[in-house]
Amino acid sequence: MSNAAKQIDATVRASNGKGAARAVRREGRVPAVIYGGGAEPTSISLDFNATKKLIFAGHFLTTVFEVNVDGKKIRVIPRDYQLDPIRDQPLHVDFLRLTAGQKIKVEVPVHVINQAASPGIKRGGAINLVQHSIEMMVPPDAIPGGVDIDLTGVEIGKSIHASMIKLPENCTAVDKSDFTILTIVATGSMKDEPAADAAAPAAAAKAAPAKK
Repeated sequence: MSNAAKQIDATVRASNGKGAARAVRREGRVPAVIYGGGAEPTSISLDFNATKKLIFAGHFLTTVFEVNVDGKKIRVIPRDYQLDPIRDQPLHVDFLRLTAGQKIKVEVPVHVINQAASPGIKRGGAINLVQHSIEMMVPPDAIPGGVDIDLTGVEIGKSIHASMIKLPENCTAVDKSDFTILTIVATGSMKDEPAADAAAPAAAAKAAPAKK
């Protein structure tokens, strides 16, 4: 998935520290910092309403931004943000400065597809999703929207491991082991079926009248 950089305006902050950050918030802005890329950290402030909208729109931590800092454009990706625990308002944002040829670490969600084509699911099995996401090193401009796990032909008791899936181009898993992503497991009702089947003939024999 190609990620075109979104634009966001910022202003340089003259001072740092908790007191300075509180002063920025009183002005209706959000304190932030841009770090990495071999340069000194740059303290900035963002418009409160614009920042809140971007965070709650979703995919904030996997979106590439071009921050206009007083006329100078810096290519970044959010690495973290803090919200007020009571009011859910943005308190601070950390941006990572991006450089040419760089790869970044992101959590890519797992998408399970073709469940109807799984014999195990048809028989009443359930998906035990061990990994909801996979940590990868990816190009900033090609952050995948997800990794598809195809259940076509997968039976009960079978597992899908990392070695069985194809990662998006130019992306590598951080964990190099052959970890389990999901397993198709038998449900409680299925486990009871053999016992119920065995009990049926015995119950029928008991109910039958004795021959004279």
